[in-house]
Amino acid sequence: MKFFIILAAINAFLAVALGAFGAHGLEGKVSEKYLKTWQTGVTYQMFHAGGLFVVALLFDKISQTGMLTAAGWLMFIGILLFSGSLYVLSVTGISVLGAITPIGGLAFLASWVLVGLVAIIYL
Repeated sequence: MKFFIILAAINAFLAVALGAFGAHGLEGKVSEKYLKTWQTGVTYQMFHAGGLFVVALLFDKISQTGMLTAAGWLMFIGILLFSGSLYVLSVTGISVLGAITPIGGLAFLASWVLVGLVAIIYL
């Protein structure tokens, strides 16, 4: 599906840009702990941008797209909640944001379960 390819490309672009910003723009401005937290957000964003590409490419392979659509949206929601909360936490130090991160992680897990089910059922 074209939409998920575009969403994947945007998120891959943002992961590279945010990674560069973290390495160059945040160095010396936030603690080493928060630089590592930022990098974790970047890493997961890039992995799941790749996952969005996988979802998009699977649309050409199967006729039933409900689970794939759900998987794509869950990956995107995971990026927003997981990576997004880590980015905000890194620059603000607001530790309560860490409570949002696991919700994003659960969205990632659910998305991959759906991709696996699609492979088992339809491929």
